[in-house]
Amino acid sequence: MVPVRQTLTLPHMKLSYLEWRPSDGVERPPLLLLHGLGDHALVWSDLAERWADRFHVIAPDMHGHGESSKLDRGYTFPEVIGDLEALLDHLGWAKAHILGHSWAGKLAPIWARMHPGRFASMILVDPIFIVKMPAVMKVIFPILYRVLDSMKGMGPFATYEEAEALARTLRQYQGWSPLQEQVFRQGMEQKPDGRWGSKFVVAARNQIFEDVMKVPGLTVPLTMPTLFVRPEQGVNRMTWQMKPYHQFLKNLTVAMVPGNHWPYLVEHAAFYQAVDAFLMKQVKQA
Repeated sequence: MVPVRQTLTLPHMKLSYLEWRPSDGVERPPLLLLHGLGDHALVWSDLAERWADRFHVIAPDMHGHGESSKLDRGYTFPEVIGDLEALLDHLGWAKAHILGHSWAGKLAPIWARMHPGRFASMILVDPIFIVKMPAVMKVIFPILYRVLDSMKGMGPFATYEEAEALARTLRQYQGWSPLQEQVFRQGMEQKPDGRWGSKFVVAARNQIFEDVMKVPGLTVPLTMPTLFVRPEQGVNRMTWQMKPYHQFLKNLTVAMVPGNHWPYLVEHAAFYQAVDAFLMKQVKQA
């Protein structure tokens, strides 16, 4: 199924999203897919096509990413969550199964504690920095921007070919499948000066990173069914990293899957199987 590109126009921005919805008029359970830092909605296309016969699937380009507005400000958790709330209202969704990866994997539990009734279930895919980090960590931001795979592709690059050559070395594009190539290509654009770079903008990178580091993700017990997808080569490999999830998520299932921080791109079959089993259990129990 080919997704439809839609746009929600809000007073301060435009939120672009992809929609997979069968044309038979039968309502399916809502499924919202939120990508991580530096990505865009198309990363979910392979999985969304598999779910589209059983779910009404929406995947937005998060703020500052893809085809959504690029603002100078507005990337704090409350601001982004407010616009996602507006998206659910626009869709007529009282609640949804909500999946978040990486940065959005931290956003999801913050959203869940603000508006728990919005969550039919929650799926966290290798979230980053779930706890509040020491203020001194801010001094290493420039280093992180240079070494994190999700940031290396921002550019600028003299040519598209130069950008692609780097992309082929990054972990999220391991194997360089047709889907990965499409995801990379759709995330790039030629800038006014002729150079190439990501559609993800610096203002979003800086403000999102600062908020991720200073805001704790889990502070109160959450009772909605939650799946934690833990890739074997992801960022949550240590027992101490998992402790907050076991402490605060009272209805938690942990699924170990192969792959790195982007299992849905590098090991999509195993990722789909784990998430699909969880979703179908929730649908049956609803």
